Amino acid sequence: MKKIYKHSIQRLAFLFITLAIQIYIIFFIILQFKDYFLHFYIISLIIGCILVFYILNGKSNPSYKIAWIVPILILPIFGGTFYLIYGGNKLKKREKKKMKNQNKKMESSLIQSNDVMNRLGRENEYAKNQSLYILNYANCPIYENTYTEYLSPGEVKFKKLVEELKKAKHFIFLEYFIIEEGIMWNTILEILKKKVKQGVDVRVIYDDVGCVMKLPYKYENQLKRYGIKCRVFNPFVPLLTNRLNNRDHRKIAVIDGYVGFMGGINLADEYINACEKYGHWKDAAILIKGEAVFNLTVMFLTIWDFINNSDDNYLKYKPENFTHEKFLSKGYVQPFDDSPLVNEPIGETVYLNLINKAKRYIYINTPYLIIDNEMATALKIAAKSGVDVRIVTPHIPDKWFVHAVTKSYYHSFIKNNIKIYEYTPGFIHSKTFVVDDEYAVIGSINLDFRSLYLHFECGAWLYKTDSVLKLRDDFLDTLRLCQQISLEECENVKWVVKFGRTILRLFSPLL
Repeated sequence: MKKIYKHSIQRLAFLFITLAIQIYIIFFIILQFKDYFLHFYIISLIIGCILVFYILNGKSNPSYKIAWIVPILILPIFGGTFYLIYGGNKLKKREKKKMKNQNKKMESSLIQSNDVMNRLGRENEYAKNQSLYILNYANCPIYENTYTEYLSPGEVKFKKLVEELKKAKHFIFLEYFIIEEGIMWNTILEILKKKVKQGVDVRVIYDDVGCVMKLPYKYENQLKRYGIKCRVFNPFVPLLTNRLNNRDHRKIAVIDGYVGFMGGINLADEYINACEKYGHWKDAAILIKGEAVFNLTVMFLTIWDFINNSDDNYLKYKPENFTHEKFLSKGYVQPFDDSPLVNEPIGETVYLNLINKAKRYIYINTPYLIIDNEMATALKIAAKSGVDVRIVTPHIPDKWFVHAVTKSYYHSFIKNNIKIYEYTPGFIHSKTFVVDDEYAVIGSINLDFRSLYLHFECGAWLYKTDSVLKLRDDFLDTLRLCQQISLEECENVKWVVKFGRTILRLFSPLL
């Protein structure tokens, strides 16, 4: 572990030094024009104004636009330069075309059962409308005949995952933002190596930025030596480029086509409290068995084929090809993905639909609370209308500046009847919504701009499943370990701290 850590530090140091050199070169070139500063400033101002009009006419979120417009107008020379290099959230045209083709294939492989959708409509027209949105924009159908089990904290998910991995006979697909050597990953890796020897098709995807400090450089080659097929999403190159913006933040495991896991739990020891980083780590995941797992399989394969330049036949991985077991469970399950390439904020809209349709309560777990005006307003309106809105955030943060932005929302939320709690034992990493004992969403989608607009994410929309009530009960149990934030506490914050939070919040879409 020490050797891995040393190599990771060296790699990260090299990357930062390389980026610092590039920034220095940019500043150096700009400073060379100091003798023509006035002319250069005017040209930069003109370019800055053009960029501002371009940003204003773009389709990105207004808060994201403001976060770029302010530095461009205040410091046109530097702000404009960095926007040209780093701004935006899109992959290259060739890559976008590849992903578009994968999405078409995904759409043709995932076919919605009209009978299921019609039954849902007869039960609840509002629920049907929410489900249709996910179907139309994420190409992900809704299912019956699916068992779900809410898993929290990470230790529970780990135990279940190990149990199911040991049963694998045909294939194992793992897609995670973070993988780190330790008790959790090493246990899983030993199972994967055994399964490869038994002829099981084992594939792993991890995000390079997520693992830059967790795994040695070119770790995929080590896995390949074990017979494990491995691909790295969007390798981190030491260049100032907007490619750094798009990360694979999903956490997906699929076993033999009919068993799946998703949620907020990565494959690293802090997620199962085998090591302590920020106090007790509270997280959540969901186990899915049955027809709905096919959505997860296709999500994985679209990313795999995108990276690998391959063309898998998705239909051969359907659940019925590997089991005849019937998974009967009340309610409906709709796993979905969210991509920055579709120009549609699917994750945010799913959350907004839940907020806007709530009648009695909205319970939210989130590690970060960095949202736009639309979602903040929707939560306030719900609370003003008599809906019991409660939000749990960490007490011990993993990033102080992000937590500072989170705290900047407390005062206005509490003034508008939203109850805010902090998880006293440590860090809450769960990303869950539960509404009115009927709806829930659990997945990898944080309430921050990167998750909602820049990252590849996934979640499961649930309607009237037993896991919805389990999620509700766990939320209420968690409140007993939390401290509620009072309005008086918010008002007693020093003005300097408030000012600092305001500045950070202005630029929060870029954090």
